[in-house]
Amino acid sequence: MVLNKQHPIARILTYLILIVWTVAVVYPLVWTLLGALKNNQQFMLDKPWALPDFPLLWSNFSYVWTKYGFGGFFTNSIIVTAGSVIISLLLASTSAYILARFTFKVGKPLYSLYLSAMMIPMILGLIPLFFLLNDLGLINNLLGLIIVYSASSLPFGIFVLVSFFKMLPRELEEAAYIDGAGYSRTFFSVMLPLAKSGMISVAIMNGLTIWNEYIMGTVFTNKPDLYTLPVGMAVMQTEMQYRTEWGPLFAGLFLSIVPVLILYIIFQKQIAEGVTAGAIK
Repeated sequence: MVLNKQHPIARILTYLILIVWTVAVVYPLVWTLLGALKNNQQFMLDKPWALPDFPLLWSNFSYVWTKYGFGGFFTNSIIVTAGSVIISLLLASTSAYILARFTFKVGKPLYSLYLSAMMIPMILGLIPLFFLLNDLGLINNLLGLIIVYSASSLPFGIFVLVSFFKMLPRELEEAAYIDGAGYSRTFFSVMLPLAKSGMISVAIMNGLTIWNEYIMGTVFTNKPDLYTLPVGMAVMQTEMQYRTEWGPLFAGLFLSIVPVLILYIIFQKQIAEGVTAGAIK
C-alpha cells in the first residue's frame, strides 16, 4: 500500500521521527546546562546523569567568566566572527551578483574556480598562510584571523548567492536603470534586499563555522588575551581536568553555545529558505 502525505500512519511516523530527532538534539544541551549547575562532589560521588542538587550553582557561570578569562575569549570570538562574516558577505554578494547577472568570457571559469576552492581543506594552506601573515605582521593579531576566515568563507557564500541572484527577475533591474539608478544603486537598493534570505543563510552557516574553528586560531595566535572561544575552551579543559572543576567547564560550554542557538531561533525561516534556494526551478 502506498502511503501519501495525508495518510494517518505516515503522519504518525513523521511525528515520531521528529520527536526522536528533537530529543537527540535537545538532550545534550539540557544535560550541559544541568552539569553547569553542579559542584564537584555531585560529579565525583553521585551519578553523573543525576539532576543537580539544590541550591543550584549559578555561580559557576560568573566563576568561569572571570577566573579563566572566558569573557575575553567570548569577546574575541564575537569580534572575529562578526568582522569575518561582514567582510565575506560584502565580497561574496558583489562577486555573486556579477557572476549571476553579467555575461563575460571568464565568468564561468571564475565561478568554477570559486567552487573548486570549496574542495580544498584550509589546513593544507596553514604553513604558507603562517609565513604570509608573519611577513605582514598579522600573527597574534585578530585582524589576521579575520582576513583568513573571510577568504575561506567566500566560496560557499558565492555558491549560495549566485543561485539567489539568478532567480530574481531581470525586469527589476531594467526598471531601476530606467529610473536612473546605476549599477551600484541597483545592487544595494534593489537586488541585495531581495536576496536577504540567502545573505542570512550564508551569514549563519559561515558564522557557525568561524565560531567553532580551532586549528587556525591555534596556529595564528599564541597569546592568551587573543584566544578565541575554541582555543580558550581547549586551554580551560586542560587546566580544569586536573582541578576537577567540571561545573565551570560545563558552564563555559553552555555559554559558547547560547549565541548560536539565539541566531538559529531568530533566523530559522531565512536559513531554511537559503538552504533550499535553487532546489526548485
